[in-house]
Amino acid sequence: MNKEKILELFNKHLRIEITYPGSLRERTNTVIRQISSTNEPGSVIYSEMNETNVDTVIEEQIAYFAQLKQSFEWKVFDYDQPIDIVEKLRSRGFSIEDQEALMVIDLNESEHFLHIPAQPEIKQITNEQGIWDIMRLEDEVWGASHQELGERLLKDFQNDSVHLSAYAAYVDGKAVSAAWMYLHKDTPFASLWGGSTLLEFRKRGYYSSLLGIRARDAAAAGYQLLMVDASSMSEPILQKHGFVCLARSTPCMSPENQCHNRMMESHK
Repeated sequence: MNKEKILELFNKHLRIEITYPGSLRERTNTVIRQISSTNEPGSVIYSEMNETNVDTVIEEQIAYFAQLKQSFEWKVFDYDQPIDIVEKLRSRGFSIEDQEALMVIDLNESEHFLHIPAQPEIKQITNEQGIWDIMRLEDEVWGASHQELGERLLKDFQNDSVHLSAYAAYVDGKAVSAAWMYLHKDTPFASLWGGSTLLEFRKRGYYSSLLGIRARDAAAAGYQLLMVDASSMSEPILQKHGFVCLARSTPCMSPENQCHNRMMESHK
């Protein structure tokens, strides 16, 4: 894998050019931001700053989102400049969350990944009930409400222009492990989300099985690259399956956004 080339593609397609479902993309001279059209937070997903303007740009974004009465996430990658963006945001009251690893695998170079067996308990989600089954699982795993996330996933699930698929492992009629995937149109990327499993059902292979199912779906649809924002627990599992860490990112939440719903691929 050519890491520099893949990272260049990632920046182009999933930071600079992307528009999130339910959002309006805005570009200024220094940042690209997503303005939410729902009750979810907005975001700053890309920036071009230097030591001379970083403080001014940060203040501009705080003021802009305050005017919209919208909280927001500023996701800082370890190659973003200047190198002290995270500390600048911390000093302005942002909540700094755990670092995530940008993990990517090239399916053209990892055919074995496509042959991970699917366990019989795993079913594809095809209706609204399935989405809320997953949200109850997320609530239990993370100890917080995922109502807003469920509403967004349901909206995306019902939107033909958004390529979203979801799966859950059911035991005795209850979702015990689940994950979903977005296929990003006009890009080579599919992004993996969720990957949560109830404590008593871990180490049964559900996580790996969900990876394999989504990889096969992505390859069948013509997507070459799978990417994950991985937690520290997911990273070694993904490495075992051939994913490569291209960079690390730090989610920074504006002071009004302390109840941000987590969506990252997690082995918790």
